[in-house]
Amino acid sequence: MTAYAELRAQLETLTTEAFRPELAEIDRLSTLGIARLMNAEDATVPAAVTAQLPLIAAAIDAIAARMARGGRLVYAGAGTAGRMGVLDASECPPTFNTDPADVVGLIAGGPSAMVEAVEGAEDSKELAAEDLTALELTPDDTVVGISASGRTPYAIGAVEFARTRGALTVGLSCNAGSALAAAAEHGIEVVVGPELLTGSTRLKAGTAQKLVLNLISTIAMIRLGKTYGNLMVDMRSSNEKLRARARRIVALATGAPEAEIEAALTATDGEVKQAVLVILGGVDGPKAAELLAASQGHLRAALDHSRTR
Repeated sequence: MTAYAELRAQLETLTTEAFRPELAEIDRLSTLGIARLMNAEDATVPAAVTAQLPLIAAAIDAIAARMARGGRLVYAGAGTAGRMGVLDASECPPTFNTDPADVVGLIAGGPSAMVEAVEGAEDSKELAAEDLTALELTPDDTVVGISASGRTPYAIGAVEFARTRGALTVGLSCNAGSALAAAAEHGIEVVVGPELLTGSTRLKAGTAQKLVLNLISTIAMIRLGKTYGNLMVDMRSSNEKLRARARRIVALATGAPEAEIEAALTATDGEVKQAVLVILGGVDGPKAAELLAASQGHLRAALDHSRTR
Protein backbone atom coordinates (compact mmCIF):
# COMPACT_ATOMS: atom_id res chain seq x y z
CA MET A 1 0.00 0.00 0.00
CA THR A 2 1.37 3.43 -0.95
CA ALA A 3 1.67 6.21 1.61
CA TYR A 4 -1.25 8.07 0.02
CA ALA A 5 -3.41 4.96 -0.03
CA GLU A 6 -2.65 4.37 3.64
CA LEU A 7 -3.50 7.96 4.51
CA ARG A 8 -6.72 7.77 2.50
CA ALA A 9 -7.68 4.62 4.38
CA GLN A 10 -7.06 6.43 7.68
CA LEU A 11 -9.18 9.41 6.64
CA GLU A 12 -12.07 7.16 5.67
CA THR A 13 -12.28 5.95 9.27
CA LEU A 14 -12.69 9.46 10.68
CA THR A 15 -16.12 10.85 11.48
CA THR A 16 -14.97 14.35 10.55
CA GLU A 17 -14.09 13.14 7.04
CA ALA A 18 -17.26 11.12 6.38
CA PHE A 19 -19.22 11.72 3.18
CA ARG A 20 -22.93 12.45 3.50
CA PRO A 21 -24.76 11.25 0.39
CA GLU A 22 -27.97 12.99 1.45
CA LEU A 23 -26.19 16.31 0.84
CA ALA A 24 -24.73 15.37 -2.54
CA GLU A 25 -26.99 17.83 -4.36
CA ILE A 26 -26.76 20.68 -1.87
CA ASP A 27 -25.58 22.98 -4.66
CA ARG A 28 -29.04 22.67 -6.25
CA LEU A 29 -30.76 24.20 -3.21
CA SER A 30 -31.62 27.86 -2.81
CA THR A 31 -29.26 30.06 -0.84
CA LEU A 32 -31.81 30.20 1.98
CA GLY A 33 -32.12 26.41 1.91
CA ILE A 34 -28.35 25.96 2.27
CA ALA A 35 -28.24 28.57 5.02
CA ARG A 36 -30.95 26.72 6.94
CA LEU A 37 -29.05 23.46 6.60
CA MET A 38 -25.79 25.00 7.81
CA ASN A 39 -27.51 26.70 10.72
CA ALA A 40 -29.17 23.46 11.76
CA GLU A 41 -25.80 21.70 11.62
CA ASP A 42 -24.17 24.37 13.76
CA ALA A 43 -26.94 24.08 16.34
CA THR A 44 -25.76 20.53 17.15
CA VAL A 45 -22.28 21.62 18.25
CA PRO A 46 -23.07 22.88 21.79
CA ALA A 47 -24.61 19.51 22.68
CA ALA A 48 -21.39 17.79 21.64
CA VAL A 49 -19.44 20.18 23.86
CA THR A 50 -21.88 19.58 26.73
CA ALA A 51 -21.06 15.87 26.66
CA GLN A 52 -17.41 16.70 27.36
CA LEU A 53 -17.90 19.36 30.06
CA PRO A 54 -16.75 17.21 33.02
CA LEU A 55 -13.48 16.44 31.20
CA ILE A 56 -13.09 20.06 30.12
CA ALA A 57 -13.64 21.29 33.69
CA ALA A 58 -11.04 18.87 35.06
CA ALA A 59 -8.51 20.11 32.51
CA ILE A 60 -9.26 23.75 33.34
CA ASP A 61 -8.74 23.18 37.08
CA ALA A 62 -5.37 21.58 36.35
CA ILE A 63 -4.40 24.41 33.99
CA ALA A 64 -5.42 27.16 36.42
CA ALA A 65 -3.47 25.54 39.27
CA ARG A 66 -0.31 25.62 37.17
CA MET A 67 -0.91 29.14 35.88
CA ALA A 68 -1.32 30.31 39.49
CA ARG A 69 2.25 29.11 40.01
CA GLY A 70 3.46 31.14 37.05
CA GLY A 71 2.96 28.53 34.32
CA ARG A 72 1.99 29.30 30.75
CA LEU A 73 -0.86 28.05 28.58
CA VAL A 74 0.36 26.99 25.15
CA TYR A 75 -1.90 26.00 22.24
CA ALA A 76 -0.40 23.98 19.39
CA GLY A 77 -2.11 22.99 16.15
CA ALA A 78 -2.00 23.12 12.36
CA GLY A 79 -4.29 24.83 9.86
CA THR A 80 -7.69 25.84 11.22
CA ALA A 81 -6.98 24.25 14.59
CA GLY A 82 -3.73 26.20 14.92
CA ARG A 83 -5.47 29.43 13.94
CA MET A 84 -8.09 28.87 16.64
CA GLY A 85 -5.33 28.56 19.22
CA VAL A 86 -3.53 31.68 18.01
CA LEU A 87 -6.82 33.60 18.03
CA ASP A 88 -7.66 32.60 21.59
CA ALA A 89 -4.16 33.40 22.82
CA SER A 90 -4.13 36.80 21.13
CA GLU A 91 -7.38 37.81 22.83
CA CYS A 92 -6.07 37.22 26.36
CA PRO A 93 -3.84 40.31 26.76
CA PRO A 94 -6.54 42.88 25.90
CA THR A 95 -9.30 40.99 27.73
CA PHE A 96 -7.47 39.94 30.88
CA ASN A 97 -4.34 42.12 30.84
CA THR A 98 -2.11 39.06 30.65
CA ASP A 99 1.46 39.20 29.43
CA PRO A 100 1.60 37.96 25.79
CA ALA A 101 3.99 35.27 27.00
CA ASP A 102 1.41 33.84 29.43
CA VAL A 103 -0.91 32.39 26.76
CA VAL A 104 0.83 31.38 23.55
CA GLY A 105 -0.54 30.08 20.25
CA LEU A 106 1.74 27.94 18.09
CA ILE A 107 0.73 27.11 14.53
CA ALA A 108 2.62 24.62 12.37
CA GLY A 109 4.70 26.59 9.91
CA GLY A 110 4.90 29.74 12.04
CA PRO A 111 3.05 33.08 11.80
CA SER A 112 2.85 33.02 8.00
CA ALA A 113 0.66 29.89 8.27
CA MET A 114 -2.09 32.07 9.70
CA VAL A 115 -2.92 33.29 6.20
CA GLU A 116 -1.46 30.68 3.85
CA ALA A 117 -0.70 26.97 3.92
CA VAL A 118 2.87 25.95 4.78
CA GLU A 119 3.61 22.77 2.88
CA GLY A 120 4.24 19.75 5.07
CA ALA A 121 4.38 21.66 8.38
CA GLU A 122 1.46 19.78 9.96
CA ASP A 123 3.11 16.44 9.20
CA SER A 124 6.14 17.11 11.40
CA LYS A 125 6.35 16.05 15.03
CA GLU A 126 9.92 17.35 14.99
CA LEU A 127 8.76 20.85 14.10
CA ALA A 128 6.45 20.84 17.13
CA ALA A 129 9.36 19.79 19.35
CA GLU A 130 11.49 22.61 17.93
CA ASP A 131 8.77 25.20 18.53
CA LEU A 132 8.29 24.06 22.12
CA THR A 133 12.02 23.80 22.79
CA ALA A 134 12.26 27.50 21.99
CA LEU A 135 9.73 28.19 24.76
CA GLU A 136 11.81 26.33 27.37
CA LEU A 137 8.84 24.46 28.86
CA THR A 138 8.61 23.87 32.60
CA PRO A 139 6.42 21.47 34.64
CA ASP A 140 4.14 24.41 35.47
CA ASP A 141 3.28 24.96 31.80
CA THR A 142 0.37 23.41 29.90
CA VAL A 143 0.35 22.41 26.24
CA VAL A 144 -3.01 21.96 24.52
CA GLY A 145 -2.72 20.07 21.25
CA ILE A 146 -5.61 20.88 18.88
CA SER A 147 -6.59 18.76 15.88
CA ALA A 148 -10.02 18.08 14.40
CA SER A 149 -8.95 14.67 13.14
CA GLY A 150 -6.95 13.86 16.26
CA ARG A 151 -4.19 12.44 14.05
CA THR A 152 -2.22 15.55 13.05
CA PRO A 153 1.47 14.81 13.72
CA TYR A 154 2.28 18.40 14.74
CA ALA A 155 -0.37 18.42 17.50
CA ILE A 156 0.50 14.92 18.69
CA GLY A 157 4.20 15.75 18.61
CA ALA A 158 3.59 18.86 20.71
CA VAL A 159 1.80 16.84 23.39
CA GLU A 160 4.38 14.04 23.37
CA PHE A 161 7.27 16.50 23.67
CA ALA A 162 5.53 18.45 26.44
CA ARG A 163 5.17 15.27 28.49
CA THR A 164 8.93 14.69 28.30
CA ARG A 165 9.37 18.10 29.95
CA GLY A 166 6.83 17.36 32.70
CA ALA A 167 4.29 19.88 31.41
CA LEU A 168 0.55 19.26 31.69
CA THR A 169 -0.96 18.09 28.42
CA VAL A 170 -4.45 18.37 26.91
CA GLY A 171 -5.53 16.84 23.60
CA LEU A 172 -8.54 18.43 21.90
CA SER A 173 -9.99 16.59 18.89
CA CYS A 174 -13.34 15.98 17.19
CA ASN A 175 -13.09 12.20 16.67
CA ALA A 176 -13.58 9.45 19.21
CA GLY A 177 -10.62 7.22 20.02
CA SER A 178 -8.13 9.74 18.67
CA ALA A 179 -4.36 9.37 18.90
CA LEU A 180 -4.15 12.94 20.21
CA ALA A 181 -6.46 12.30 23.16
CA ALA A 182 -4.58 9.10 23.94
CA ALA A 183 -1.26 10.95 23.97
CA ALA A 184 -2.44 13.59 26.45
CA GLU A 185 -3.19 13.43 30.16
CA HIS A 186 -6.51 15.14 29.53
CA GLY A 187 -8.17 13.90 26.35
CA ILE A 188 -11.17 15.90 25.15
CA GLU A 189 -13.06 14.55 22.13
CA VAL A 190 -15.95 16.72 20.94
CA VAL A 191 -17.56 14.50 18.32
CA VAL A 192 -19.56 16.81 16.04
CA GLY A 193 -20.09 14.32 13.22
CA PRO A 194 -19.53 14.68 9.45
CA GLU A 195 -19.30 18.18 8.03
CA LEU A 196 -21.74 19.78 5.60
CA LEU A 197 -18.86 19.96 3.11
CA THR A 198 -16.98 16.69 3.29
CA GLY A 199 -13.80 17.12 5.34
CA SER A 200 -14.16 20.89 5.78
CA THR A 201 -13.31 20.93 9.48
CA ARG A 202 -13.31 24.72 9.66
CA LEU A 203 -17.09 24.29 10.02
CA LYS A 204 -18.56 22.31 12.96
CA ALA A 205 -15.18 21.08 14.18
CA GLY A 206 -13.79 24.61 14.09
CA THR A 207 -16.82 25.91 15.96
CA ALA A 208 -16.41 23.20 18.59
CA GLN A 209 -12.74 24.04 19.03
CA LYS A 210 -13.57 27.73 19.43
CA LEU A 211 -16.20 26.94 22.08
CA VAL A 212 -13.82 24.72 24.06
CA LEU A 213 -10.95 27.21 23.89
CA ASN A 214 -13.36 29.93 25.06
CA LEU A 215 -14.14 27.74 28.06
CA ILE A 216 -10.49 26.98 28.81
CA SER A 217 -9.11 30.51 28.68
CA THR A 218 -12.12 32.30 30.18
CA ILE A 219 -12.65 29.99 33.14
CA ALA A 220 -8.93 29.72 33.83
CA MET A 221 -8.78 33.52 33.98
CA ILE A 222 -11.81 33.62 36.29
CA ARG A 223 -10.03 31.15 38.57
CA LEU A 224 -6.92 33.37 38.49
CA GLY A 225 -8.91 36.38 39.70
CA LYS A 226 -8.97 38.20 36.39
CA THR A 227 -12.67 39.02 36.81
CA TYR A 228 -14.96 40.35 39.52
CA GLY A 229 -18.24 38.54 39.05
CA ASN A 230 -18.77 38.74 35.30
CA LEU A 231 -16.87 42.03 34.93
CA MET A 232 -13.51 42.19 33.14
CA VAL A 233 -11.72 44.16 35.85
CA ASP A 234 -8.29 43.24 34.47
CA MET A 235 -8.97 44.49 30.93
CA ARG A 236 -6.39 46.70 29.22
CA SER A 237 -7.64 50.15 28.18
CA SER A 238 -5.73 50.60 24.94
CA ASN A 239 -8.17 52.75 22.98
CA GLU A 240 -11.06 55.18 23.50
CA LYS A 241 -13.73 52.47 23.36
CA LEU A 242 -11.94 50.41 25.99
CA ARG A 243 -11.35 53.45 28.20
CA ALA A 244 -15.09 54.10 28.10
CA ARG A 245 -15.72 50.42 28.89
CA ALA A 246 -13.32 50.65 31.84
CA ARG A 247 -15.38 53.47 33.35
CA ARG A 248 -18.57 51.52 32.80
CA ILE A 249 -17.08 48.46 34.52
CA VAL A 250 -16.07 50.53 37.56
CA ALA A 251 -19.56 52.01 37.64
CA LEU A 252 -21.22 48.58 37.45
CA ALA A 253 -18.96 47.17 40.16
CA THR A 254 -19.31 50.07 42.57
CA GLY A 255 -22.39 52.14 41.73
CA ALA A 256 -20.22 55.21 42.36
CA PRO A 257 -20.91 58.60 40.74
CA GLU A 258 -18.87 59.72 37.73
CA ALA A 259 -16.62 62.10 39.67
CA GLU A 260 -15.62 59.40 42.16
CA ILE A 261 -14.92 56.96 39.32
CA GLU A 262 -12.67 59.46 37.55
CA ALA A 263 -10.81 60.21 40.77
CA ALA A 264 -10.27 56.50 41.48
CA LEU A 265 -9.00 55.80 37.96
CA THR A 266 -6.66 58.77 38.18
CA ALA A 267 -5.35 57.53 41.54
CA THR A 268 -4.66 54.08 40.08
CA ASP A 269 -3.26 55.16 36.71
CA GLY A 270 -6.33 53.78 34.93
CA GLU A 271 -6.19 50.30 36.50
CA VAL A 272 -9.80 49.12 36.70
CA LYS A 273 -9.34 46.50 39.42
CA GLN A 274 -7.43 48.90 41.67
CA ALA A 275 -10.00 51.64 41.07
CA VAL A 276 -12.81 49.34 42.21
CA LEU A 277 -10.82 48.50 45.34
CA VAL A 278 -10.18 52.19 46.04
CA ILE A 279 -13.92 52.89 45.96
CA LEU A 280 -15.31 49.77 47.65
CA GLY A 281 -12.42 49.27 50.08
CA GLY A 282 -11.97 52.91 51.01
CA VAL A 283 -8.22 52.84 50.42
CA ASP A 284 -5.84 54.94 48.36
CA GLY A 285 -4.15 53.86 45.13
CA PRO A 286 -0.88 52.51 46.62
CA LYS A 287 -2.74 50.59 49.33
CA ALA A 288 -5.04 49.09 46.69
CA ALA A 289 -2.01 47.86 44.76
CA GLU A 290 -0.52 46.42 47.95
CA LEU A 291 -3.71 44.58 48.90
CA LEU A 292 -4.10 43.12 45.42
CA ALA A 293 -0.49 41.92 45.38
CA ALA A 294 -1.02 40.23 48.75
CA SER A 295 -4.18 38.58 47.39
CA GLN A 296 -2.51 37.30 44.19
CA GLY A 297 -4.69 39.65 42.17
CA HIS A 298 -8.03 38.38 43.51
CA LEU A 299 -10.25 41.41 44.04
CA ARG A 300 -12.73 39.71 46.38
CA ALA A 301 -9.92 38.59 48.69
CA ALA A 302 -8.37 42.06 48.60
CA LEU A 303 -11.74 43.59 49.53
CA ASP A 304 -12.04 41.20 52.47
CA HIS A 305 -8.57 42.24 53.67
CA SER A 306 -9.42 45.93 53.30
CA ARG A 307 -12.47 45.50 55.51
CA THR A 308 -10.56 43.72 58.29
CA ARG A 309 -7.84 46.33 58.62
